Amino acid sequence: MSEQELRSRRCCFTGHRPEKLKRSEEEIKNGLEEAILEAVSDGYTTFITGMARGVDIWSGQIVLWLRQDNPELRLIAALPYPGCDSRWSASWRRQYVEVLEAADLVKAISPAYSVASFQKRDEWMVDQSSRVIAIYDGVPGGTKNTIDYAMKRGIEIEYV
Repeated sequence: MSEQELRSRRCCFTGHRPEKLKRSEEEIKNGLEEAILEAVSDGYTTFITGMARGVDIWSGQIVLWLRQDNPELRLIAALPYPGCDSRWSASWRRQYVEVLEAADLVKAISPAYSVASFQKRDEWMVDQSSRVIAIYDGVPGGTKNTIDYAMKRGIEIEYV
């Protein structure tokens, strides 16, 4: 399969950290599940999560849960850099490790932390995908930058 064909079956996620979200966790997870199921019915089989707290981890968990009934689904964990979870709470670190260990591929985009490592990770995810599933509440930051980059690249954006 060509890179173009592979890319046409890959979808990535972007969304805010939990403290920036204006909707409940349950509402967001339900919306994510609906968007992922729609993507699967549209032929997407590989999903890329950026492994940040909130939307990224929840998206990864949902893909892994759906994979139990659909073994064709794949999950790529795109890390901004190794150890990006080192300052998180025990609860978030546990969820991070569970998703990481179950992912089909783990890719660290930068070898170590830098100011640009998160943006590099986001651009890498978009460059590998033909659809972005976005949880975006209008707040400036990484999610808006990722959406702007995807728009510039002509990538489809599915807002939840």
